[in-house]
Amino acid sequence: MAVKVSIVLTGIAIGLLVIYAADVAAGMMSEDRLGFLPFDHMARGVGLGMPSIILPIIAFFISRKEPSKALGGLIIIAGILIIIGGIVVLAMPSPVEAGTEERSVISQVGPLFGTGAFITALGAIKLKKS
Repeated sequence: MAVKVSIVLTGIAIGLLVIYAADVAAGMMSEDRLGFLPFDHMARGVGLGMPSIILPIIAFFISRKEPSKALGGLIIIAGILIIIGGIVVLAMPSPVEAGTEERSVISQVGPLFGTGAFITALGAIKLKKS
């Protein structure tokens, strides 16, 4: 039962990451730099990004004693999507070029890479134990 709940939690996290990415992509293509969700970047990060980070970690720990290759694979996918999000942040043009205040890329990307690597490692541990 714990594995099924964990798979659902990780599936929700992956879905949130895909929605987050689609909203950012839609915002990058529009003139007003807004996506299809009525959120600014901070609200989008808190509403979609934070649960996407927390849910796979919870999923790992509630099913830590039960083997599951499917769950391990889903956790790895979630971690890789987070790392890809960090790469996209690096590739985005600086707001200075767009006429807004300066940003610290390391302070934005470092936690994404670290968290993505941690979640990917949890998925690898889950796969190894399966």
